[in-house]
Amino acid sequence: MKIDYRSDTVTRPSTPMLDVMRYASVGDAVFGDDPSVLELESFAADMFGMDRGLFCPSGTMANQIAIKVHTKPGDQLICDQTAHVYFYEGGGAALHSGVTCRLLSGDGGRFQAAEVEAVINDPEDTHFPRTRVVSIENTCNKGGGTCWDFREIERIGAVCKSHDLSLHLDGARLFHALIETPESPADYGSLFDSISICLSKGLGAPMGSLLLGSEEFIHEASRARKAFGGGMRQAGYMAAAGLFALQNNTRRLTIDHEKARRLSEAFERSGLAGEVLPAVTNIVMFDFETPEALDAAKDRFAAADILVAAMGKKRLRLVTHLDITEEMIDRTIKIIEGMGDD
Repeated sequence: MKIDYRSDTVTRPSTPMLDVMRYASVGDAVFGDDPSVLELESFAADMFGMDRGLFCPSGTMANQIAIKVHTKPGDQLICDQTAHVYFYEGGGAALHSGVTCRLLSGDGGRFQAAEVEAVINDPEDTHFPRTRVVSIENTCNKGGGTCWDFREIERIGAVCKSHDLSLHLDGARLFHALIETPESPADYGSLFDSISICLSKGLGAPMGSLLLGSEEFIHEASRARKAFGGGMRQAGYMAAAGLFALQNNTRRLTIDHEKARRLSEAFERSGLAGEVLPAVTNIVMFDFETPEALDAAKDRFAAADILVAAMGKKRLRLVTHLDITEEMIDRTIKIIEGMGDD
């Protein structure tokens, strides 16, 4: 029995999800008449209190479309140095939109409003690119699944408004944050100009992300999606899976968080040399003292048919999700405890 902690993207559709996919009503999404796609987009937009949604093949495409719509070539994006839009999207901001990134050194992917204000360029100074958009990631992947303080996001939003900047949320794992904090989807929808949410991270859909925004924004985003090659035909089969995920798989994320905490506690008890980051949501990270120690741990997991991922030369990442059972957690904990005995 393989246990796959590499990411929460590795899940397989459940039998009920497969059933709704099989019997989904479909049309041609490029022509705008696929009923399942329209239902998904409308459901998500209503959930966040935003005008419209746009179904995209991937989270990377949703984020890059947002950047494209919010900017012009030569403009500047502000984000954390570990942000997915900068670190893991293949240089898409430069490739697709011709923008530069002004990087902040935040705390686990989170930064403060004062830091944003300090790096906004004077729009009248021709030596510098025009600052156009600020991007926030919640939860923060490379930060170990950390959640933002919504009050700080509100302060950043106020800075953006005062400088006429757009505010984008990379909410690939936003529902994990919503489980741990008191805010609602509508709270986020009232603050951000655009939001991307992933249906295949944690929520269990086989593919797809949604981009949410105003009527005007989504009109332009649909044009960018076409240019990016993101137009899909009978996409309703996948949209039906996404709708099922939003309606059924958000509240159960607390189960994944508890499993992550159990793994984190096992690392703390193990006596392994290094440091475990607090497991706030569904991501567990352990920093070994040397790259060799990380490689040895990966080999030990692999020998037990446990798949994990490295996040750098010394950092190990395990991500819990709906395909991870209690039995798998128990088995993994025994392996972790055994490492500490070596």
